[in-house]
Amino acid sequence: MKKKLFEFDTLHEGKLIKRYKRFLADIKLDNGMEITAHCPNTGPMQGLLLDNPRVRVSFSPSPKRKLSWTWEQVKIFTAKDEFTWVGINTLLANKLIKKTIEGGILKEIIGEISTIRAEMPYGKDRKSRIDFFLTPKSSNPDKRNIYVEVKNTTWRNGKVALFPDTVTLRGQKHLKELISVVPGEKSILIPCITRTDIDFFAPGDEADPIYGQLFRESIENGLIVLPCSFGFYKDHVNWEGFIPITNI
Repeated sequence: MKKKLFEFDTLHEGKLIKRYKRFLADIKLDNGMEITAHCPNTGPMQGLLLDNPRVRVSFSPSPKRKLSWTWEQVKIFTAKDEFTWVGINTLLANKLIKKTIEGGILKEIIGEISTIRAEMPYGKDRKSRIDFFLTPKSSNPDKRNIYVEVKNTTWRNGKVALFPDTVTLRGQKHLKELISVVPGEKSILIPCITRTDIDFFAPGDEADPIYGQLFRESIENGLIVLPCSFGFYKDHVNWEGFIPITNI
């Protein structure tokens, strides 16, 4: 069942002119103004930058910010006259997953949760930080703490969402550290899929075969993977549902 999880302030539409230096995007708004927006996605954004697509940006002026505009979404055609908006702001992924947990959407899988802590040190020599560390309520039959790692996922091949879309040594390290706490604790990997035109999730073997191998080994050793799909609209983001894993 779809559920509204997040609301945007006013988003402005326009057309991408170019993306450069990873963090910058020149955009021509529909009112004719040309702006430079922060691109909060450092990855290659495979399949999202074709033919100067339409985009949506937010505006947050502040003396503490170098750029007042932030690129939020991109419009992608999936077939003739059919399209979807894809969320590209990787900083939003953790907010969506936190709201998903708080809203009880994962309750059947993780049980009732007492506390949610973000960015807690863990792993070898405690030099990594887990996105979310969950402690169960006393009523939860599984008393193990839960480590949750979130991966923003925008790449697709056909109807399959894929992560990663480039080699990720950091992602490989995260898989190793997630499995290191099992079985004494629970580890969950959540691909946060920010588009609705997909039916399955799989590791991005073409981009990083080592990650793909570690992904499969981690599942065999107890890692729980919960691909979650979200729909992006001009004024809000919807929870769309769980996506099954394929190619394992």
